[in-house]
Amino acid sequence: MFTGIIEEIGTIQQIKSSPQAMELSIQATLVLQDVKLGDSIAVNGVCLTVTSFTKTMFTVDVMPETVKASNIHSLKNGDSVNLERAMAANGRFGGHFVSGHIDGVAKILRKRPVANAVYVDLAVPRELLQNCLMKGSITLDGTSLTIFDVTEDTLTVSLIPLTYKDTVLGMKRAGDFVNVETDLIGKYIAKNLSQRQPSNLSKDFLRQHGF
Repeated sequence: MFTGIIEEIGTIQQIKSSPQAMELSIQATLVLQDVKLGDSIAVNGVCLTVTSFTKTMFTVDVMPETVKASNIHSLKNGDSVNLERAMAANGRFGGHFVSGHIDGVAKILRKRPVANAVYVDLAVPRELLQNCLMKGSITLDGTSLTIFDVTEDTLTVSLIPLTYKDTVLGMKRAGDFVNVETDLIGKYIAKNLSQRQPSNLSKDFLRQHGF
């Protein structure tokens, strides 16, 4: 489990690719301070397992489903990535519940400065938008953000100066793709409601039973 509060920006040092899977070696500092084999680190919002590490680098495997569902497959040597360690039980919960399981990708349509913020408009698949609402939470490349506008096929988020500077979202431009994880609690509620049986409650039913 993660919070969507990015701890540092890492750099892709090496990529080993097979037809469906990948192995990434990522240069980092902060997230390696207490790292152990098997630890979870979110890379651009994707929960990945540490398979080896040094003082300056760690390696993770990326499985076929993750390659297919995320923007990980487009990474190149030298690219920057958002990094966050799994949430500690005694830490502050600064963002929202983030699982690190990507729902899909969105395309940046435009970025526009508004006062001290930068608004980002994104084209989002409609099956993901059904779990998005005004002032709700969303994770883009692992960054916890608030939705400020939703249409039939787009949404808008606002980046404060710190988020713009300290995450890869500040580096991305129109046409780039970001990983999307919609709100975890919202997905569970939507799933539960969709599986509920139709109610037999009606005026005739109530009348027959003395109401």
